[in-house]
Amino acid sequence: MPQKKKILIRIGSLRHGGAEKVVVNFLKNLPKDKYEVDLLINLYTGMYIKEVPSWVNLRYLLKGEMITTNKPHEIPVKAFRVLYQKMFLWFPSLLYKFVLKNKKYDVEIGAIHGMYRELLSSPQKDSKKIIWIQNDIFNLKEYTPDVIRQLFRFDRILVISNKLKEEMQKVSQNDREKKAVVKIFNPIDKKDTLNKANTPIDDYPFSNDLPTFITIGTVYPQKGYDRLLDVHKKLINEGLKHQIIIIGDGFEFEKTQTKLNQLGLQDTVKMLGFRSNPYPYLKKADFYVMSSRHEGFPTIIAEALILNKPVVSTDVSGIKDLLQDGQLGLITPNSEEGIYEGMKKFLSEKELSARYENEIKTADLPFVLEKSVAHLQDIIDEL
Repeated sequence: MPQKKKILIRIGSLRHGGAEKVVVNFLKNLPKDKYEVDLLINLYTGMYIKEVPSWVNLRYLLKGEMITTNKPHEIPVKAFRVLYQKMFLWFPSLLYKFVLKNKKYDVEIGAIHGMYRELLSSPQKDSKKIIWIQNDIFNLKEYTPDVIRQLFRFDRILVISNKLKEEMQKVSQNDREKKAVVKIFNPIDKKDTLNKANTPIDDYPFSNDLPTFITIGTVYPQKGYDRLLDVHKKLINEGLKHQIIIIGDGFEFEKTQTKLNQLGLQDTVKMLGFRSNPYPYLKKADFYVMSSRHEGFPTIIAEALILNKPVVSTDVSGIKDLLQDGQLGLITPNSEEGIYEGMKKFLSEKELSARYENEIKTADLPFVLEKSVAHLQDIIDEL
């Protein structure tokens, strides 16, 4: 019997988020007779913890809820957590000795790009190292050219879109670096998505049959909900009646709700906050709208396609791969004007959504679970 490969995977938490879901989807589908996996999370919290398979060794640095605000009584807790995690970054041998019990790994994986320092500071110099870039780092100001250069110290750099692969290969300096960049589709569990979408709900916010757009995601500036509200107001003023559902929480929730109220949109836009299962709402809506300023690989778009929803999205990283260069949905310029034109097209050209629905039905979707998991195994096995 060949020896199992020992793998360490690191991530911040298992809270609701695309990268977190991806990790759990992979773990649930990796063969346990082939790998021995330790999953190390900085903060033991989040809805996906209960989905981690029992054969995976779950280790953590701290326990407690995620703190996303800056209330005075929370600041000391946040400061302690930051220092505690920094200590292991400064003295990694302590982490490997006391938390990871001196275990030797064949492969160490940073499941999110923010973990690159932790992985590069590993005292295990012989392990192969993989970093998974789950966002468009070329749009994140902390990812300076110097930081991006550091990523080429990894044996493999997994990226989730062709755009990111091209950008990374452009800054690579030799053949080894170029070959280190591998595009991999985030896995989407089609069966799970369809099952969850059939869950009955009794709080769908609209009872009429006006065209309804839905958008799902953390309420951060990058999601562009501010410009979505402005576009909605403009279309309403032009007599193009429709409604919007926003699902998600985040530090801009109150600010966005205030803007919604100031624009007088309380009857046509509903912010529902976080939902652990947003799929029944997605299933009931007519269209999916993505107003993001930047993304990595917007998993929710893949799930909208699984539920056969026509999509209108700004041209962010990953979207051309997902919508097959516009074959499966509308890709608009990344601007308020772009979002406006895209939504207007769906509202004024009634046959358009039926055309996209037919395209989606017959498309070969490359992000299905089995294909992605097999690809990741190939990457791990060849190292």
